[in-house]
Amino acid sequence: MEDFEKASRTHGVGVFLELRKRLQSGLLIVGKDVARKPADVVVSGEYSSLLVFTPRGELSLTLPAGVTFEPGSCFPTPAGESCGEELHFRLRINVKPSTEEEASDNVMETLRANETYCFHCQGCMTRLLEDRVFKRVLPLPNGNWNSIVDDWCCHPDPFAKKLLPRAEDCLLGDTFLLLARDSSCEHTLTVEEAPVESEDGEDSKKSCRRVALVSCKSCSSVLGEAVAPGTVKLYITQVVVERAEGDREPETSLDRSLFLEKTIAARLLGLSSSMSTFHFSVQTPDGKTFVLLWLLNSDSITASVPETCVGEESSVDSPSHSPSPAAATVLKLLYTSCSDTSTQHRDIADSWEANAIGHAVVLPLKVCEELLQVIEDSNSTLPASMRRMRSYEVAYLRL
Repeated sequence: MEDFEKASRTHGVGVFLELRKRLQSGLLIVGKDVARKPADVVVSGEYSSLLVFTPRGELSLTLPAGVTFEPGSCFPTPAGESCGEELHFRLRINVKPSTEEEASDNVMETLRANETYCFHCQGCMTRLLEDRVFKRVLPLPNGNWNSIVDDWCCHPDPFAKKLLPRAEDCLLGDTFLLLARDSSCEHTLTVEEAPVESEDGEDSKKSCRRVALVSCKSCSSVLGEAVAPGTVKLYITQVVVERAEGDREPETSLDRSLFLEKTIAARLLGLSSSMSTFHFSVQTPDGKTFVLLWLLNSDSITASVPETCVGEESSVDSPSHSPSPAAATVLKLLYTSCSDTSTQHRDIADSWEANAIGHAVVLPLKVCEELLQVIEDSNSTLPASMRRMRSYEVAYLRL
């Protein structure tokens, strides 16, 4: 999949597929470097695969379990402004309802009381804490609760005291875990104070405060903050949390971009479901908005094959023979980067701020930069006709 993405950014998309499970329909886009006219493209289904026949060769796209192509349902459709570069086809699919609930890798959904967990640095997979059995796994109040407490109370803030975990507690924030330190932290974690600038009030004067950053002693990756003596705040994008199962060793390495993409996608979906919101403002800890996200749907299935790879599999004896690409379930979103200073993007950001649109998703600055790169890479692999919607860019995050 990674090789396909790199080739797409370099050479352009040859075949792109988006299916919608709820609508049981899909869009197939074929670049005109692969096929010149609709009659050159034939689509059929075989078991759990979608077969696309073009003058360049045959392409087999593996579909998720329970999803099949409806024979004879593929028809050309206008490609609009992209008609000179792309051929568009509409098709139907059949979706078999699943009786089994899909297992989630999202740490926020898998953490349970009275289970044993181990914590590893995502960068180097060093074990950070002793195995933990939590007596309580509790959600913290909504990330914006402190800013609206004045609307609840007519007297001084009764919640000014920090909410901190006890020794056997795990407190869940929107993007982080609050845990009590243990003896192993002295050997695996380092704490270093760093200055952080933040805007102070309506006059936008910048004030400087200091935060105690917690880093992995092995690879120096920033993992979170020391929010109080004896308490660490670990961001879910920086740690791998797994059930402790016998002598099973963790994976030696995890692809950073894929881990970040799937972690953020799962968290956005969870927050959207629990809070009935589709707008998110990704911010740094000092309150600076980095990118605005608008979730469109979570039932899309996509596959993208670069033009240079279409027909590659026809030469079976070739040493470069690669397996058929698999379609993946994704989160479809619109986004705008707040670093874009164009009038159009500035107007969107000002509108979101003025109307208090967007639930705050707080991540370290470096993680915000990584996430924006993942999103922009996704956008760059899309066909030209799919990259924008209204004034926003389009991206997909794998679930």
